[in-house]
Amino acid sequence: MKRNYLGLMAGIALGVMGMAAPAMAQVTLKMWSIDGDNGLYTKLVEDFNASQSDIVVESRLLAFDDLVNEALKAFATGQAPDIISLDNPDFALFSSRGAMLDITDRVANSDVIDTSVYYEGPLASATWDGKLYGLPKATNTIALFYNKDLFAKAGIAEAPKTWDELLEDARKLNDPANNVYGITWSARAGEEGTFQFLPWVQMGGGSFKEVNTPGAVKALEIWKTLLDEKLASQDVLSQGQWDSTGTFNAGNAAMAISGPWELGRMATDAKFDWGVALLPTETEGGPRSSAMGDFDLGIFANTKHPDEAFKVLEYFASQSDRLFPEFSNIPARSDIALPSTGDARTDEALKVFQEQLKYAQPRGPHPEWQKISKAIYDAFQAAMTGQMTPKDALDQAQATIKGIVG
Repeated sequence: MKRNYLGLMAGIALGVMGMAAPAMAQVTLKMWSIDGDNGLYTKLVEDFNASQSDIVVESRLLAFDDLVNEALKAFATGQAPDIISLDNPDFALFSSRGAMLDITDRVANSDVIDTSVYYEGPLASATWDGKLYGLPKATNTIALFYNKDLFAKAGIAEAPKTWDELLEDARKLNDPANNVYGITWSARAGEEGTFQFLPWVQMGGGSFKEVNTPGAVKALEIWKTLLDEKLASQDVLSQGQWDSTGTFNAGNAAMAISGPWELGRMATDAKFDWGVALLPTETEGGPRSSAMGDFDLGIFANTKHPDEAFKVLEYFASQSDRLFPEFSNIPARSDIALPSTGDARTDEALKVFQEQLKYAQPRGPHPEWQKISKAIYDAFQAAMTGQMTPKDALDQAQATIKGIVG
């Protein structure tokens, strides 16, 4: 009896000790990102949750067009998630308003993240007022796809190097009898349209703050000519990049301006020989530029778990070598070599895109980027539909932008 009594008391003591020192509670973090992107966010969140037991990330996927407005509402009402993935030009909107957590010191002390290996443009998009508020998830840009079979048939030896050559080649390649346009791209009234037009402005001596330079006007005149002469389908005014490039893949356009996200389906869908070239410049050897796309990951300033949220960012950064093989995303880092895809054309195309990335410029950054972008796409839409001349349209856009940026 005595032995049983002592055993009972020992059990009670152990129970009390267990109650006095409970196990650490699991932290739950909410993360918002865009729907799509080849399932990247869903997969990496699943893998992070499986890699440890201290933190659980609950992922919510939103449509691209809804993400910014939903996030602004959530932050204003104190319902923001802990982590968010934002299109890189939208990041400054949140950073400048104090919505994002300053992670400068955390990154400097991190054993996982080394900012020196990130490309300058993507890193700049997550920076505001000298402070780092996020990390680039990946990066992309645009270049010129061309149908080598149609080029050979038209007697054109190589891809165009200047704007004038692009227009000349589009005329030679245009074949209405066989339902083939000279070129396709996206000039829709939205961010995709600005994404495609801004590099032309920059190569024409302008910037997002100065869109009516003579070179920018010339660029818009060429866009309008391509449409007026039916060298491109009227659909470019409404189609996004994915749909417009589908015209190229089907053999109904000889050239297309689009990005590396197309390479996976192009390798299987395009039943012709194709290649990729750098975007033509205004003049031979003139300044180069290209768009810089993809998303930045950041932590909302009002999170209750900043340290745990930063561990999630570190995990995403540590998985950068998976971005292209699994999700067709190009890492925003110079230290990660892209593996061979097994398709020679795709491998050559990737080299061109990596070269083009050297000239890619961020859209902004500016807190009012959405208003600036609207001024730009309203301008080229007005010109291409004949409502205004290219110069008048860009002058009007410049007046609007000047009122925004000062």
